[in-house]
Amino acid sequence: MKGILLAGGAGSRLYPLTLVASKQLQPVYDKPMVYYPLTTLIEGGVREICLISTPHDLPRFRQLLGDGSQWGLRIEYREQAKPEGIAQAFRIADTFIGSDPVALILGDNIFYGGDVFARAFSEFSQGATIFGYHVNDPERYGVVEFSKEGRALSIEEKPKQPRSNYAVPGLYLYDNEIVGIARDLKPSARGELEITDVNVEYLQRGTLHVHRLARGFAWLDAGTSSSLHDAGAFVQTIEKRQGIKVGCPEEAAFHRGFISAQQLSDLVQKLPRCEYREYLEGVVREAGQS
Repeated sequence: MKGILLAGGAGSRLYPLTLVASKQLQPVYDKPMVYYPLTTLIEGGVREICLISTPHDLPRFRQLLGDGSQWGLRIEYREQAKPEGIAQAFRIADTFIGSDPVALILGDNIFYGGDVFARAFSEFSQGATIFGYHVNDPERYGVVEFSKEGRALSIEEKPKQPRSNYAVPGLYLYDNEIVGIARDLKPSARGELEITDVNVEYLQRGTLHVHRLARGFAWLDAGTSSSLHDAGAFVQTIEKRQGIKVGCPEEAAFHRGFISAQQLSDLVQKLPRCEYREYLEGVVREAGQS
């Protein structure tokens, strides 16, 4: 499976921070925001990734992430000259996708808790897999309605009267039918290629699978100033309390077998003296003891 990391948009809700750097390059506690969705893809076993962003911001992402080889990845970059909806990503990256299935993750979404995503990646075979997360304000999101048996009945984008409290977070798994579906998609009333319309198409075909995320799982959408602050506070609390890093691509790549213990050690030696390096030095020591 290939991966698309959508890190475009104007970031207007974070103005004036985004005058300095892209939303997805803003710090979430001790790491750039983009590290978190990137780590989610790595944990899912995705090694080929296409990062989509604005022409202005792409050079900064290239400087930060390179070609991904340091983590055992292959990262390529594509321009989104004008944001026209999440589903536009599949048109921009159609030749990257080729004949493979693909996972799309939004660059301002942060996930934490359990192995539900890793299992969803490993078990994926066909159709589409999305997720449902219980929220207090479902009218802000795409909303899934379920039957009493737990089967998805409908999906609506930002409904005024939501039929459930289950929002669809920004991680989507699709088979290769997505290429044709995205190509034939018509813009919505607000002029965007809606990801909800993609999911409705799979629902109508009878090939949409929706996993409801259990209590204890955290989904943070760091797209506003207040939610960016909340995300940083959440990550800080977890890391201080548990002594682990959230959103650490080096560690995820090592545990996934994308890089060896020696390669991880070599990476660590190139880092400046900082808490991040000290943490990874601990990961290297543990690897040597196992």
